[in-house]
Amino acid sequence: MTFPPIREELRGIEPYGAPQLPVDLVPVQLNVNENPYAPSAAVVADVATSVAQATTSLNRYPDREFTDLRAGLAAYLSGDSAGVPVAPEQVWAANGSNEVMLQLLQAFGGPGRTAVSFAPTYSMYPEYARDTHTRWLTGRRESDFSLDLDAARELVEAERPSVVLLPSPNNPTGTALPPEAVTMLCEAVGDGGVVVVDEAYGEFRRAGTPSALELLPVHRNLVVSRTMSKAFALAGARLGYLAAAAEICDAVRVVRLPYHLSAVTQAVALAALRHAPELLGRVDDLRAERDATVSWLRGQGLDVADSDANFVLFGTFADRHAVWQALLDQGVLIRETGPDGWLRVSVGTAEEMTSFKHALTRALKEIA
Repeated sequence: MTFPPIREELRGIEPYGAPQLPVDLVPVQLNVNENPYAPSAAVVADVATSVAQATTSLNRYPDREFTDLRAGLAAYLSGDSAGVPVAPEQVWAANGSNEVMLQLLQAFGGPGRTAVSFAPTYSMYPEYARDTHTRWLTGRRESDFSLDLDAARELVEAERPSVVLLPSPNNPTGTALPPEAVTMLCEAVGDGGVVVVDEAYGEFRRAGTPSALELLPVHRNLVVSRTMSKAFALAGARLGYLAAAAEICDAVRVVRLPYHLSAVTQAVALAALRHAPELLGRVDDLRAERDATVSWLRGQGLDVADSDANFVLFGTFADRHAVWQALLDQGVLIRETGPDGWLRVSVGTAEEMTSFKHALTRALKEIA
């Protein structure tokens, strides 16, 4: 017997993770879609005060239903849903949207059940399926990374999945999902499953691109997930959440671990919500920088996917690793991910994006 006695399907698998390198070696890190703007002194002070207050009762378990946080998140989502109200009982949260997704697979996936997505898609989805013994199946996207609605409907009707996972904007392509696609999938799946629209980058969507939150009153099998890691600039806080019918939230409560959200996490998230306008204040800057980056990359003769996120997928390269390495050698770290030949760059500050453009210009000349 080989030690340790890990499950056979897990043996030899490397843990998930984007490359992490010291900032002194790689000063421009544009590989994990973080918000480059740190919280202000006012936000830091409020978080510190809130955590200090929470610390006075750390001898007690936290509110396992995180009542105040659910109310705060519901109020925030109600302001980003074109007037569609979201009630606290429709909200659930966990330690990052990763845990939210895992809990959804624990509740609605499992042995004998199928989860579906459409590739290219977020690379963690098949791992959630694997960890919950859920059959994993992927359909394909069009060449522009949009969804072929007829093909998607045929796949769903043939396979009858219990979970459909679709990021919108899509990671790694940045492609947004149109409302008619959400409606089609919800209707095709029916009461036999749930459709999860993962809006981790939803706040970065372009003007006129609606959120799937607007469809919650129409489809009771729709789940819309969000995170505070991206637009809220709180990647280190690890707070993800979802909005759905109250019945779906109650189902997820069955599989959650006891007291899974610490009192400190709840205090930090509530403080962040109090400063939402400020924390989200740089979103417009990042949108503008993203659009400028898309235009610049296309001006270099590269293929670029339309993006509603805070990252840009571009290519195509005969040897994308050589381009990635040439950038890294110049102190710029991006992500080697997505379909063959493509690279993804997160949108940073104007100064960071200037460094990226200079480095890429040199890299393309060296490799040509």
